[in-house]
Amino acid sequence: MIVAGIDVGGKNVHTVIMNDGKILGKSSQPTGIQKAEAAENSFNEALKEAKLKRGDVERVVATGSGGKRATFADGYIADAAADARGVIRLVPSARTIIDVGGEEGRAIKIDADGRVKDFAVNEKCAAGTGTFVDTMARALEMPVEEMAKISLNSKQSIPMNAQCAVFGESEVVSLIHQKITKTDIARAVHDAIAGRIASVARIVGLDKDIVMIGGVARNIGFLDSLKRELSSDVVVPEEPDFVGAMGAAVAAASGVTQEEVKAKVVEREDAEEGKS
Repeated sequence: MIVAGIDVGGKNVHTVIMNDGKILGKSSQPTGIQKAEAAENSFNEALKEAKLKRGDVERVVATGSGGKRATFADGYIADAAADARGVIRLVPSARTIIDVGGEEGRAIKIDADGRVKDFAVNEKCAAGTGTFVDTMARALEMPVEEMAKISLNSKQSIPMNAQCAVFGESEVVSLIHQKITKTDIARAVHDAIAGRIASVARIVGLDKDIVMIGGVARNIGFLDSLKRELSSDVVVPEEPDFVGAMGAAVAAASGVTQEEVKAKVVEREDAEEGKS
């Protein structure tokens, strides 16, 4: 059965076309302002790579913050459920997922069957997201890849307290004026993001194996900081930014288009609300 999964994120759209678990074609492109158009274009590019026509695909399921803009899809699955289905397929031993993309960071606890047991989301401005990394790299006047690489050479930990990209950029400029090396500032940026993501992950609990996905999983500097923050190894799939789309494709193959988080999540939220 030929199926497709489309992950429409805030920064990029990822599409995966599969047949009986085998990937036939995939595509990634910037989301831009016109999310519906970007989803269409990504799907068409994946079809082209797979040498297929649209009619060859029996079922399409979308996910992501803009997933419902892919109006040609047959169904929609929540981000956490898509991540869980994609990860459990690639790493059967996974029990905790950390997904950091351009606009959001989340942690998900799953069971042995890839069902979502609990999840938590980082919602504090851009802190703990790929956008924060991009902004800090611009402040340091270097590509993200270079910032990630040089951070590994840092020998000291510099605290960074900014809770959003705007204040973070100002703090980076201030550190430069204090003659702090770019190497140490790069580590400070990654440590700050790792600390916020680790806090989110601890809400759901850190059961091994811990798997990191999303575009930021390609950042070796952030990954190094996260491992230190968690005092644990972290597994990264070969193409971490395509895992959500793969999970949506797996859902398409099984005929599932929605998955609800267990009642304990609601109970936790109610409890937290009662404290405020």
